[in-house]
Amino acid sequence: MDDHTPGSAAAPIGLDLQSGKRIPRSHVVAWAFWDWGGAAFNAVITTFVFTVYLTGGLFIDPALRAARDAELDPSGPAHAAVTAAEAPLSSGLGFGLAIAGIVVALLAPVLGQRTDASGRRKLWLAINTGVVILAMVLMFFVQGQPSFFLFGVVLVSVGTVFYEIATVNYNAMLIQVSTPKTVGTVSGLGWGAGYLGGIVLLLVVYFGLVVEGSTPGVGGLLHVTEAGGLNIRIIALISAAWTLVFSLPILLTVPEIEASNRRARVGFLQSYAVLVRDVRSLWRDSRNTVMFLIASALFRDGLVGVFTFGGILASGTFGFSSGQVIIFAIAANVVAGVSTFISGRFDDRFGAKPVIVTALIGLVVAGLGVFFAHGLGAGAFWVGGLILCLFVGPAQSAARTFLARVTPAGREGEVFGLYATTGRAVSFLAPLLFATLVSVFGAQYWGILGIVAVLLIGLVLLLFVRTPGRDATGAPDPAGAARLS
Repeated sequence: MDDHTPGSAAAPIGLDLQSGKRIPRSHVVAWAFWDWGGAAFNAVITTFVFTVYLTGGLFIDPALRAARDAELDPSGPAHAAVTAAEAPLSSGLGFGLAIAGIVVALLAPVLGQRTDASGRRKLWLAINTGVVILAMVLMFFVQGQPSFFLFGVVLVSVGTVFYEIATVNYNAMLIQVSTPKTVGTVSGLGWGAGYLGGIVLLLVVYFGLVVEGSTPGVGGLLHVTEAGGLNIRIIALISAAWTLVFSLPILLTVPEIEASNRRARVGFLQSYAVLVRDVRSLWRDSRNTVMFLIASALFRDGLVGVFTFGGILASGTFGFSSGQVIIFAIAANVVAGVSTFISGRFDDRFGAKPVIVTALIGLVVAGLGVFFAHGLGAGAFWVGGLILCLFVGPAQSAARTFLARVTPAGREGEVFGLYATTGRAVSFLAPLLFATLVSVFGAQYWGILGIVAVLLIGLVLLLFVRTPGRDATGAPDPAGAARLS
């Protein structure tokens, strides 16, 4: 990308300006803590707890639920009616999240660009995170009644928008807390902290407020009533507090973006004109980066698919019970977190692309293994599934560091906003292929090939992407650099 001045030289890479700097360890830890805290929304609210609550039986007509509870035959008409009534809840939540995704895709690069210009990246991280926390606090008031369903969907959708925009700000700050020699380790620390933070909080809320005890209608060791979904609504408050506490270190410790790295400010609508011009120059001057954005969007969609459909496959194809799915989810996140910590070292030593390629090859091979072992029972999924999780985190983390290594100083927000937008643009692909193959062949395990196909396409495209150049010391090597210009 140019800097919009005729004849101007290409902007220096932001990470290269960090060469030789000594980053205080407290800044790195504070930055990673945000990912640990953000897991409350990502894992507890949108994945395992609140969205499950929102699409469950409490939001169905009470009379219909009562008829279901009184019916002894689980295949009777009342049970079937309740099952049918749950479908609109899932689709309603799906439409809400789809709208949120469109909003993120439209706003992420422009808001990132404007944050670069204002130099208030940390301020906007605080504002966006604050809205996410407020959304979780308001979830406490989403009582388990049909009339509160829309309110719950709105809160989850709004939280999703601001969480994604906050993540753009957060990713852009990776350059401020790392150097060319440490960016892989630092990025891996953040991703790993996100995985492990989610597991710690899930364990706390599961045993404290969810697990069934000896008293019917009372959840967890804290013996909180399940009436009106009170135990789940309290989990939303705990998640809000968790995010608040672990977001404070980055806001109090990491300095704001340097004034010398800021862009010229323009009006909001004019920001879109600047964005279009930037994308055109990116296509003209650095198609290598465009290729990476496309390849990463594809394989990141496949990575999301591994976790999205992992529990579904464990239950539907390999016969896991609900409790076994939760236990597997905990083990899977621990494996993903630890492998991501370790992979950061390899990222700094060998570069981001070799780590991503290795991880994607491992994912394709393990995915095919799970597919062909579909008839061997739970043990086969434990082995194959955990191998899959071994490679997910490293690929996610290294993709972020690859982009950090090619982004011009002062353009981090815009570029990571484009990263978010391209990811959203193809986020339908893995679910679509999964559902299509299941429908065509009539068996759930065929959907595995849909996820593998997305990962494989992303891998093939990535092979054509040049690697940012580094010399033996980790310093920039312009002769081999693949960068935005």
